[in-house]
Amino acid sequence: MNARIIRNFLGHEKNRLILPRARACRWSRFIASAFAFLAIVFPAAAQSPGAGKFFLYAGTSTNRGSKGIYVYRYDSNTGLTEPLGLAAESPNPTFLAVHPNHRFLYAVNEISNFAGGSSGSVTAFSIDSGTGRLTQLNVVPSIDGGPTHLSIDPQGNWVAAANYGGGSVVLFPVEADGKLGRATGFVQHTGSSVTPRQTEPHAHGAYFSPDSRFLFVTDLGLDKILSYRITGAGGLEPLDPPFAALKPGSGPRHMAFAPNGRFAYTANELNSTVTAFSYDRATGRLSEIQTLPSIQGYDGANGDNYPSEVEVDSQGTFLYLANRNGDNIAVFAIAADGKLTPSSQTSAGGKFPRHFALDPSGHFLFLENQNSDNIVQFRVNRETGALTPTGVDLKIASPMCVVFVPAQ
Repeated sequence: MNARIIRNFLGHEKNRLILPRARACRWSRFIASAFAFLAIVFPAAAQSPGAGKFFLYAGTSTNRGSKGIYVYRYDSNTGLTEPLGLAAESPNPTFLAVHPNHRFLYAVNEISNFAGGSSGSVTAFSIDSGTGRLTQLNVVPSIDGGPTHLSIDPQGNWVAAANYGGGSVVLFPVEADGKLGRATGFVQHTGSSVTPRQTEPHAHGAYFSPDSRFLFVTDLGLDKILSYRITGAGGLEPLDPPFAALKPGSGPRHMAFAPNGRFAYTANELNSTVTAFSYDRATGRLSEIQTLPSIQGYDGANGDNYPSEVEVDSQGTFLYLANRNGDNIAVFAIAADGKLTPSSQTSAGGKFPRHFALDPSGHFLFLENQNSDNIVQFRVNRETGALTPTGVDLKIASPMCVVFVPAQ
């Protein structure tokens, strides 16, 4: 059953019923209830034609045969995924971000030799909404080496990139045509922490606050989340206090805000934990409220667990976190006070899950396994947060990141 069938039955002139007013009201209420029921049981029935159609873009590491960014046609109503091939050639496009207007896509190029220098780069693309193909608009230097992450602010004015190799963050303005302007903000981090991987700064993620006023940078090398105010001219001013500190040896990697804007969470790569913070929207201050192991029952036999990606569902009820050496994805229930309770764990269906993303409907999750060259799809139980493999297993060399864009 789908929306077209329902409309054909209830909407055509020949199927309309002429009823007394009282019966007509009852019939209207029945129809409204029927649509509400169908929206729950058959999500596609409540959607307009074309709804649920997306392009799924996969960024890759091009060190093992991949050529850049690949695209799939995806239907969130059914979960069906169709490979369309290479969307654009690009060197090491390991992390992607989509403009809020869905017309532009941005990729970090995780290199350290851009234009014969020692920096990485960030590439801007336009999106063909009919075919999913990408057209390069421009490429800008990331100023420092080895950028691993980028994001675009919710208003679509700024793109920020974290340079892992150089231990810095850079901010670019987004121009009206989607191109990136010359960097307006750049901060070189300094310092170190306690493990052999923390002898210098390693900025691993750059995240905008939900209101686009602040930028938060997870620095694995410093065990800090550095906090900046974005000035009108695109500068980065440290907040007071200028960072939230984690336990020495944590290695904060990636970060996610809850939809209500009251909490934030980090995946801590080096000590295999996840940390919950309360977030003060007025001041941009993060305050730790809880830290838990990123995986339950893990015996450490394969060494450090190396959690990677973290994401909160659109309802703000569950947190998902990928564990690379554990080869699984862990689910945590989120309480009203922002604290986490372990809920379930599911095998990644591959090796070394680098990243994952919930689709826009919230009913499916796609997990990228870097070392087994596959992307695995899971169905999401919205009531329990639990994941069930659907059997969809996309073969692709060194997948590193996926994003979704509405398609025609």
